[in-house]
Amino acid sequence: MSTAETTTDTKVAVLVDCDNTSPEILEYALRVVAQFGRVVLRRGYGNHATLANKWQEALVRLAFTPCLQYQYAAGKNTSDIAMALDALEALFDGRAQTYCLVTSDSDFAYLCRKLRERGATVCIIGEGKTPDALRNASDQFFEWQPPEPATNAESSPTPAPAKQTKQRPKALLSAVSLLTGDTSEGRVGLGALGQYLKRTDPAFSPKAFGHSGLLDMVRTYPDLVTVHESGGYWVSVKPKATVQ
Repeated sequence: MSTAETTTDTKVAVLVDCDNTSPEILEYALRVVAQFGRVVLRRGYGNHATLANKWQEALVRLAFTPCLQYQYAAGKNTSDIAMALDALEALFDGRAQTYCLVTSDSDFAYLCRKLRERGATVCIIGEGKTPDALRNASDQFFEWQPPEPATNAESSPTPAPAKQTKQRPKALLSAVSLLTGDTSEGRVGLGALGQYLKRTDPAFSPKAFGHSGLLDMVRTYPDLVTVHESGGYWVSVKPKATVQ
């Protein structure tokens, strides 16, 4: 039996800051982390009012362990400290290698950095209000959109969605120039390009710029050349025409 660890063997911890978000985010979070491995820790942190009222049904239904933290003084949030300590304890005990923190609270940015310094992979699942300090402290950020309130279909017909304009951010062109500058072939693999863009901006997604995928996005740049070779795609900067 091979000792190499596969994706499905990776142990994942999902830790939820219940005081900072809503229960509707849980199912989305579990769909996201399914790509990283097997979830071994599911915990939701909050005070009595939060867990007993709006979170109880979701935590029970999705098999999360509620971690109740009483407020010892007004205005003090003890849940954040408990969540951070449990994350580090799980890391030191070897119970998880990948951490999914469900929160939009920038106070967890330092926890993200400490986990990554110890070799763990950290993803954040938060709302659009999540500060850049927290987004960039993670390996990958996933933005959850709260569901819109239901409306009467007869009185308010759903308008056709507006077609999103495809954008070409300069950051992608700069990334290709940087990654190909020191190579003898002057090109970079599409997969390596995608990994680099994710590392520089954990929230990067071609769909946010109106593209179906990274390949579709790269092909819209007039200064880039895409070649399919050896079972993969390679990207290079188009040579500038020489003046005779």
